[in-house]
This record gives sequence, C-alpha cells and structure tokens, in this order.
Amino acid sequence: MYPNRNLLQAEDRLSLIDTHCHLDCEPLRSHLDEALTSACQAGVIACVVPGVHPSDWGRVSALAPERAGMKIFPAFGIHPMHAAAVNDAVLMRLSELSARGIAIGEIGLDPAYGIDERIQEQAFREQVRLAVALGLPVLVHCRRSFSRTLQILREEKTGHVGGIMHAFSGSPEMAREFIRLGFAISLSGTVTWDRAVRPVRLAREIPSDSLVLETDAPDLTPHPFRGQPNQPAWLRDVMIAVADIRGTLVTEVAHASVANTRRILSRMAL
Repeated sequence: MYPNRNLLQAEDRLSLIDTHCHLDCEPLRSHLDEALTSACQAGVIACVVPGVHPSDWGRVSALAPERAGMKIFPAFGIHPMHAAAVNDAVLMRLSELSARGIAIGEIGLDPAYGIDERIQEQAFREQVRLAVALGLPVLVHCRRSFSRTLQILREEKTGHVGGIMHAFSGSPEMAREFIRLGFAISLSGTVTWDRAVRPVRLAREIPSDSLVLETDAPDLTPHPFRGQPNQPAWLRDVMIAVADIRGTLVTEVAHASVANTRRILSRMAL
C-alpha cells in the first residue's frame, strides 16, 4: 500500500513534529517514557500537547520540556465540548499560563457535543481575542462548522497570528480559505483509513507550504493499528501515507511539515 516504506532505510534520519498529541491523557500518560522512546526511534523530535479543559492545564504544564529524548511544547485552551467552563477567572488563568505555552488551543466549534452554539462561539471568540492580544497562534478544532469558524477567525483578525486547523476534515476548497487567512492544515491518521475520501483529497491538494502533521494520540489511530490507542510513533505512518497520496518522497513531506510547523509556532525552539 505504501511504496515509500521502501525508502525508509535510506531516510531513517527524517525528523518529524507531532503538532497535536495528548501526552497528558491515558493510556499515554501511564506509559510516557515508552511512548516517547518509540516516537524518537520513529523520527519524531517534538510534540505539541494542547490542553482541553482548565482541569487538564496542570498536567500539561507539568510535562517536562524534554523527556526520553523528546521536546515537549505545551499549549493551553478550552475545547468546544467544555465551552461552558469559560469565565473571567479561567481566562485570566489562561492568560497567565500562556506565557509558557506555544499557542492557545485547542479551541473552536463543534456541534457534535450538543453545547449551545452561542456558548461555544463566545468561548471561542474570547480565547481567540486573548491569542491575538498575546500574539500567539491558535490550534483550532472544527467539525462541520467550517464557514462559521472561518467567519469568526476573520472577524477577530487572526491573520497576523495564524495557527493550525487541527485534524482538518473540511473540503480542499474550505482549506484554501483558512490558508489564505494564515493557517496551516494538519493531516492525521484519517488519511490512512480504508475508504477515506476527503482526507485523501486534502492530502493531495494542500500546498506543501501549508501542510503539517499530527497524531491526535490517543485518538485517530492510523491503519493498520486501528483498535489500539494511537501513539506519537505512528506519525511516521501518516507521513508515509501523505507522501504516497501526493506521489512524492517522504523527505519532501517531512521537511515541509517541520518547516511549516516551526514557522507557524514561532516560539518553538529546536
């Protein structure tokens, strides 16, 4: 399925950055050194760990900047499923924590959780405004609400901070609108799934200067590991699949994704 696997012996020094990995969540948290060692062996040199709820921020903050040979970069935010947790005190704490974070996230809109859309939008806007005020990029979770998310990002003038559309599931046409706003498009293990259609189109059509990679571990496990908790080492499988879909070398995908990540997440020091 993946012809690029034949090239990996020659290219086993490839470096990758996982732009979205929940190392603070189980089962990764209980097997962290093992997971990070495997990831390093697979060429992953850094992970971005986003927060999803104020109660998680302490765990994210407590992760060492480097562990088992891996650079770990925290981000802090409130996921749309927890939008009701946003209040003035939480936003003040988020502002304080963000001094040590690489981005604000993960934040966004998602109707799948049944949260009142007005509450989600207000929580999203307030966090985006904070990111713009602090000059930080945003890690955006968006499912189905692509037009509204784009509208809010435009209205809140995020163009000069940009960010990453996490595990993007929209159309290539919509992806281009986010790219015009200064966002990178992140591809995940869904590009490897049987009968995947939209992720494959995205992988084929996203410009190389707007492409980044992620696992979203422990979720979105790539084929052929589905049914198991995802782990950062399997970012390599995402890279291979994307290279094959694009008809290019793994080196090109790896180098582009790392360069784009470092440009968007400018606080990243590697």
